[in-house]
Order: sequence, then C-alpha cells, then structure tokens
Amino acid sequence: MKVLVIGGGGREHALAWKLKQSEGVEQVFVAPGNAGTARDAQLTNLPVTDKVALREWVQANGIGLTVVGPEAPLAAGVVDEFRAHDLAIFGPTQKAAQLESSKAFSKAFMQRHGIPTAEYQAFTDPVLAHAYVDAKGAPIVVKADGLAAGKGVVVAMSLAEAHEAIDFMLVDNTLGVAHNEGGARVVIEEFLEGEEASFIVLCDGVNALPLATSQDHKRLLDADQGPNTGGMGAYSPAPVVTPAVHQRAMDEVILPTLRGMAADGIPYTGFLYAGLMITPGGRVKTLEFNCRMGDPETQPIMMRLKSNLAQVLLSATRAELDKVTLDWDPRVALGVVLAAAGYPLNPRKGDAITGLPTDAADAMVFHAGTTSGSGGSVEVAGGRVLCVTALADTVAAAQKKAYGVVDGIRFDGMQCRRDIGFRAV
Repeated sequence: MKVLVIGGGGREHALAWKLKQSEGVEQVFVAPGNAGTARDAQLTNLPVTDKVALREWVQANGIGLTVVGPEAPLAAGVVDEFRAHDLAIFGPTQKAAQLESSKAFSKAFMQRHGIPTAEYQAFTDPVLAHAYVDAKGAPIVVKADGLAAGKGVVVAMSLAEAHEAIDFMLVDNTLGVAHNEGGARVVIEEFLEGEEASFIVLCDGVNALPLATSQDHKRLLDADQGPNTGGMGAYSPAPVVTPAVHQRAMDEVILPTLRGMAADGIPYTGFLYAGLMITPGGRVKTLEFNCRMGDPETQPIMMRLKSNLAQVLLSATRAELDKVTLDWDPRVALGVVLAAAGYPLNPRKGDAITGLPTDAADAMVFHAGTTSGSGGSVEVAGGRVLCVTALADTVAAAQKKAYGVVDGIRFDGMQCRRDIGFRAV
C-alpha cells in the first residue's frame, strides 16, 4: 500500500516516519514535506498543497490511505474533497474541524453538550471586549477565534496584557490569525488553575481509541515563563493523567464530544486532541479542542507506538476502531523543540543548521521548519525548526539523551528550553 501524509511540519515527519515502518506499506509520500523528510530515502516529498490537485494525484497514483496532519487543510475541506471521490482519508470534515478552527463554535458546543470547560464570552467589538476584561479582572485568557498556528492564545496575568491581546487579535491582527466568516472575533474565558495535559484519541465517528498520554510545554522560556508558543517540547507518558483522570477524560470529555457531534449531524472522524486542565483534586476541564495530533506531542507518542499505524488508521476510516488495540513501548519519550531566532512573533529564516546526527532507534531529530539549501545544506524555514526526541527508561534519562543530541546541533539564534519534562522528574 502507498500512503500520503499531508503537511510539512514536525508532526507530519513523525507520522510519516512511523507509517513507513508499518508492515504492508511500500511507499510514503509527504506533501509538501520538509528537509527532514527529503533526507529520508524511504520518504518522498510531493510539492503539492491544493486539495483538488492532491485528490487528483492520489487517484492517479493508487494511494491507499491519506493522513492529514495540520489544521489548515482540514479547515479548507480536504477530507470532504477526498470522500466525495470515495478515497480513504483520516481526518475530520470541514464542519467537524470547526471544533478547532472556531473557538466560539467549540465553546458553544461544549456548553450545549455539558462538557466541562471554562466560563467565557465571545466578542467582535473591541470596546465590549475591553469592558468585559475590566469587569472580570486578571488573570484571564484571551483567544483568537480562528487558526493561528498555535499562537492565538494569550494567558494574561495582568489587565494590561489582556487589553494588549484584544488589540492584537481584534484591531491589529499582529498574530496573523486566519479569521472565520464574520471577521475578527475573540473568546475571553476564565483562568483555570491546575496542570495541563494533552489527551489525544483516534475517532471513527462512533468509537474513540486513546493514544498514550502526553504533556506539552507551551511557554517559550524555562519554568513556564515568557510568551505562549505552539509548543517547546513534550513527553509521554504524562504522570498527571492518572487512571482516574484518564477515565474522567473519556467519560466527561471525549465520549460526550463524539455523541454531541453525532447528535448535531456532524459525525467526528480523525485525531481529536483535548487540551485538559487537571485540578489538584483530579477534576478535568477542557481548555480547547484540536482536530489533529499535537505538535510536539506527536513526536514522543510516535516514538513509543509499536502498533502498525497504517492498519490502525485504515480501520478508523472503516469505523472499526472498536476492534483495535494499541501496543506501547513502556519507556519514556521526550522531545525538545529548537526554535528560530525571534520566535514566536518574528521568526528569522535562512540560518544554516549544522550538527544534525544520523537517525537512531532511541534518538530522532524530527524536522519542522526546515528547507533544503544548496549543496545538501539544511536551513531554517519556520518558527519551530526541529524536535529532538529520545527514548529511555526514565524521564531523567530521556532528558539527558535528548539534550545530549541538542548540544551538538547549531544554528544562529537557536532557542530551546532546558527543562522539558521538569514536572515529571
């Protein structure tokens, strides 16, 4: 079977890397891919991004399964395009992807179906948004209602930060948000105390199959300081997701979401990522939904997965996830993101990357924002550039191994946190 992965980031590199290991898979294409997928002899980059052109290429080349990585093609309706031609594709439809592409849709859905989440209001008028923040006080959370590549959330610890975020999102659009129909809108919600975890499942419209637990590190700097980012590192498993919390997440968030989407006439298929806030008492509240695997959570999760991913995802396209079990490596996987100078607001591109090691079974460098330069060089092409991911018996051992690799890689202005996994050590 031939497989296509749509996307060009670290998540897609990790998915393609795992798919190529699946028995029965003869070739994996990545559209458009990056310098990391280009360097892998078992992967083939495809410089196509248009959904109709992709669909036509899949038909012409006998692709048996397509897996969608990022949110933008989902919001653009790539799954609808493929399904209209009876092609096997794993991902949510355009309407279902509103769980991520519209924070206002998502919050209203959760409220309607009794899924625990933070109190909120949505605004298109900056004056009303500013007044609401003044009435509620800080800390408070301001979210852009649209796709923002993981940067559309500001956890404002002061009123000044909250007012600045409102202007960024509603007036200036400094964050480059892809606005939904009706123009710029923000969701402002209460600040929740606790520890965050990423709870990611596979969905086939009826059944949900949980992946290994993971925890992301959103802030740019050590000790969770600095601005929010798309994610500076992650590890799996996440000790904060105890068996009791896992059960609550399934019973109170995931399964009600599947039932609610079906009841609303929008059956949900694909990856579903619930960002959870876990209180000290073990309660869960939903911070957000993403309609795809997390990045950088995908990288550690794929390092630990031992099952045949292609067959698992094919089963999901046939609504047969109830017949599937997943096999996991018991070790810890930990990924450290290396980011470009100026990230997250103004990432610099074009810097040459040196010191990239050869792939190893227990240490992989997954590429995200990279491109191939002249003479076989690799250059920075995006904000989050690489994710160095290592597998070891403990969090501390995985940290040591990952940072050992990090220390050999160089590019001008490279940023990385030195404390990924600190909550679990």
